[in-house]
Amino acid sequence: MNRTETPDTPDTSRPRNRDAHPDLPAELPIFPLTGSLLLPGNWLPLNIFEPRYTAMVEDALDGSSVIGMIQPVLPRKDNNPGSVGPDPLLVDPEHPDVYSIGCAGHIERCEAQDDGRYLILLKGLCRFRVESELEDHRGYRRVRAGYGEFSDDLGEPEALLDPDPILHALREFARSRELEFDLQRLETLPGVTLLNGLAVALPFTPGEKQALLEAEGPDERRDLLLSLMGMGFTPGDEGLQSSPPVN
Repeated sequence: MNRTETPDTPDTSRPRNRDAHPDLPAELPIFPLTGSLLLPGNWLPLNIFEPRYTAMVEDALDGSSVIGMIQPVLPRKDNNPGSVGPDPLLVDPEHPDVYSIGCAGHIERCEAQDDGRYLILLKGLCRFRVESELEDHRGYRRVRAGYGEFSDDLGEPEALLDPDPILHALREFARSRELEFDLQRLETLPGVTLLNGLAVALPFTPGEKQALLEAEGPDERRDLLLSLMGMGFTPGDEGLQSSPPVN
């Protein structure tokens, strides 16, 4: 059984941030997931199977259809309660520390599966800063989110960005590491689409992906991407330092 669900009208009784997009809820459900990067205008498919997160999807679809993607500070402290790291006495597996900046996404498509899972497709809207954490609801975490400092994100998908430096770096990167990319297709993409797509797709560390998320805008993200591509990839490295965690 497949279905696509979107609410007819947003739940206007829920608190909103008046300084940002009207569909961005001030009380935001969050999905902590290591290494998962959502950027404004980008798409992120997710397989939702854990009961607390299926409940989150159901509640979101009854309201604004917006959820927040955010990374745990320690790698692999994501939505798997069994991933408690080297010292489980020091880490709450249900509430690992998360970074203070994530990205809100709108559930554009939701397909319910016979086994209770949801296959959803998120579209990135705007980054948010965690102002405080609220009480859990039906097992999932919620935060009070601020969007004001990221208001330019709403126009980012239409921003003009020269793709040539990125394509040049990608050709050199592919040649030096004997990798293959569909450069013919990538050359057809707008600059920002290419930039954000590579930021998501290339195997950067969670810390480096967080730094790409927190870059001030497309120009700064491009510069960081080019720098990271020049450095190469070091599996297991914690990468760049980013925002302080939220307890």
